[in-house]
Amino acid sequence: MNSIAQEARFRQRVVKYSQKHGVTEASIRFKVCRMSVYRWRARYNGKWWSLKEHSHRPKHHPAEQTEEEYSLIRRHYPYYDDMIMMWDKLREKGYKRCYQSMLRAIRRMKLDKLPYARRSRKPKPYQRADYPGQKIQIDVKFVPNYCVADGRKYYQYTAIDKCTRFCFREMYDEHSTYSSKDFLMKLLKAFPFPIREVQTDNGTELTTQLLVKDPNNKTLFEKALEDMDIIYHRIRVATPRHNGKVERQHSLDEKRFYSKMRMYSLEDGRKQLARYNKKSNNISKSCLGYRSPNAVLADYLAVM
Repeated sequence: MNSIAQEARFRQRVVKYSQKHGVTEASIRFKVCRMSVYRWRARYNGKWWSLKEHSHRPKHHPAEQTEEEYSLIRRHYPYYDDMIMMWDKLREKGYKRCYQSMLRAIRRMKLDKLPYARRSRKPKPYQRADYPGQKIQIDVKFVPNYCVADGRKYYQYTAIDKCTRFCFREMYDEHSTYSSKDFLMKLLKAFPFPIREVQTDNGTELTTQLLVKDPNNKTLFEKALEDMDIIYHRIRVATPRHNGKVERQHSLDEKRFYSKMRMYSLEDGRKQLARYNKKSNNISKSCLGYRSPNAVLADYLAVM
């Protein structure tokens, strides 16, 4: 029997004793105040669980969200698949609460489940990048077939800065080292800071070090990095989590961009992707303290 049940049964004995001998006698016998005995007698319905302790949690808080804030969330909730994009929009409308407060309000109103369930995991030591350009993660994503009208295969090259999460993307119709080199040239012009190191997986469009034993046999992408004196780091085989920043960005791109677009040619896809590039760098990220990559980058550029 737990302590709550024990306390309720004790109150039941007090109530029954008071009904037989009076409230004063029960108060003296069990060493409880008379007002408590009267209160328990009023609650007692013949069952011991009617005397269980009630919650003392207040029903209202002076800093609780107002009905206007709840109404603002209700009006915008169905139109956003991504909760943090919705939070950015609500702040533009005058919402002052933090991101976690908005999620609690959604859960409290039972509009839907949380956007994702966090799994408990053991944190591993992680060295964050100290400045923009210290390490850039690059990866390639297949453009989903459902958003392509002409039936051709297209590929999205993505580069993300580990420090600021500033991201650049470009679309190609060829999956080759030539496309990789061309993306690298465009990346150097798009990023407003110098690049010190590039990290990729072991895809053949980037490197052939797993296929040939000659260390001097390098791809166009590797030669371009060497010519520009940029450090090249290949992650271990079958460990995509080591490229986790860009992998996570690919899943967000699928949700925020490709699920809502329709492209009819490479030029059309590139135009839409260019607009999304500008938009995505202004979306807040929880890993940046709920700030956007452009806002974090501006702090670094101010002192560089």
